[in-house]
Amino acid sequence: MKETARSGQPKSIIRNVTIAAVLLALLPAWQVLGGPIGDPAAPCRLKVVLPNSVRAFPEPLAKDKKEPGFKIRGAKGWGWTPDQYLAEIPFLERSGLNFLMNCYLSMFTDPEKMVNRWWEPIPAGKKQAYEKVVQACRDRNITFCFAIHPQLYSERPLRYESEEDFENLWQHFAWMQGLGVRWFSLSYDDIAVEGADKAKLAEAQARLVNRVLARLREKDPQARMIFCPVYYWGDAGGADDGAYLGALARVLDLDVFVFWTGDGVITREITVRAAEAYKAAVRHRIIIWDNYPVNDRSGALHLGPVTGREAGLASVAYGYMSNPLSPQNEINRVPLSTCADFAWNPWAYDPGRSIGQAIVHQAATPGQRAALKDLIELYPGNLACGTARTDYNCVIEEFNRILAGPGPGAAAAAFLARVEDIARRLDREFPARFADARKTIREDLGRLREKSAAIPGR
Repeated sequence: MKETARSGQPKSIIRNVTIAAVLLALLPAWQVLGGPIGDPAAPCRLKVVLPNSVRAFPEPLAKDKKEPGFKIRGAKGWGWTPDQYLAEIPFLERSGLNFLMNCYLSMFTDPEKMVNRWWEPIPAGKKQAYEKVVQACRDRNITFCFAIHPQLYSERPLRYESEEDFENLWQHFAWMQGLGVRWFSLSYDDIAVEGADKAKLAEAQARLVNRVLARLREKDPQARMIFCPVYYWGDAGGADDGAYLGALARVLDLDVFVFWTGDGVITREITVRAAEAYKAAVRHRIIIWDNYPVNDRSGALHLGPVTGREAGLASVAYGYMSNPLSPQNEINRVPLSTCADFAWNPWAYDPGRSIGQAIVHQAATPGQRAALKDLIELYPGNLACGTARTDYNCVIEEFNRILAGPGPGAAAAAFLARVEDIARRLDREFPARFADARKTIREDLGRLREKSAAIPGR
C-alpha cells in the first residue's frame, strides 16, 4: 500500500482545509503553523517540547479499559531486508506491538528493481533469512504474518482459474505454514483495473483467497487470512468500488479479514464515519493499514506524530498497522512509537505527549534528546504539512519556499546552517545509530548547497 504515482493508480483525496496555528498553551507539546494544504508558499512548522520526565509508554490504559484498543497492533516493512526486520522485532515488543507482516515487496524476485516472478521458488538463502525472522517473532511473542502479491509489477500475473498458477502460489504459503506461521495475507492493491468488470474481478479474487485459506486450514484449523482488495480505501461510495466491494462481500469467506487504509490512500484523517461505511459495504472485519510514515523509498522523512486518527476506530476495526519508512527503519521507531501509542490506547492518545515520550525513550542523554527534537522539527512529515505525498521532503520544500521569496540569500544561508548544525549533532550524538537517516540528511544537504550556489549574487 503506497502512494501510487508509479503504477498510475488512484491517490487519496485530501480535504481542502487550512492548517490553523495551534496555541502552545492549548497543546503544550506540539504546534503546527501553516497555510492552505498544498500551498508551496506556506511554511510548515512543528514545535516539539521535551517532557520533564519519562513515563510509561505506550500510555497505560484507564481503569475502565481492560484491553488495548486494537487486538492487532503492528507494522510491516516497506521492502525491508531480513536484517531490518530482525533489528525491529525487539522494538516492536517494547512498544506494545504484537504483529509484524513482511512487505510483499520483500518477497519479490528483486525488490530493488521491482521484479516480481511470484511463480518461482524463493532461493534457499532468502528462505533461511526469513526463517530467522519468523523464529525471532516467535521468541518475542510477536505474530508473524506472511504476505505475497501475485500481480504487482509482474510480467505474468496469476491466472485465477489456472491450476498451475495456484500451485505455484501455494508453494510459498506451504513453506511458511511449515514454519508454524498461522497468519497470511494475499494482496491485490495498486493494480490496473480500467475496463474490467469490477464485480467479476472481486469474485475471482475472493474465490482465490477462499481456496488458499481452505487449503491452509486442512493442516491448521486456526489459520487466518487477510485480504487487501483492489479498493482498499474510502467509504465505498463510488460506483466502481461499490460494485467491487459488494461482490467481494458476497463471495469472500466470512473469516477473512480485509485491509483498509482509511478515508484515503494516504490521508490526513481516518474517521469512524468512513470506517463504518466501508465495513458495512465489505461486510467483513477490517484491519487499518495506515500509510504513515511510509515514504515509498523516496528518502523523505516523516518524523512527526501520527495525527487525525479518531479514537472510536477501535470499536470498528479489529487491528491497526503502520506502513513504515524505507530504508530508514531505525529512525522509523520515532513516528512508529506514536502509532503504537495510538493503537494501544486510542482513547487517551495525545500527539504532543506521544512524540515527546517517543524521543525520551529513544535517547539517553540531554544532547541526544535535543538532537532528535530538532531533527523532528526539521522533518515533521506529510501529515503535519497537510499533503498526501509520501515523497514530500520537508527540508527541500522549505528551502524552495525560501528561494521563491524576495531576497532569499540571508534566509537560505540561515536555513542551510540550521540543517548543517543538526546533521553534525546527529553524527556526534548517534555515531552508531540512525545511519540511513543520517545518510538521507547528508544527501539533502548536498541538494541544498547546489541550490544555494545558484542564488544570484552568491
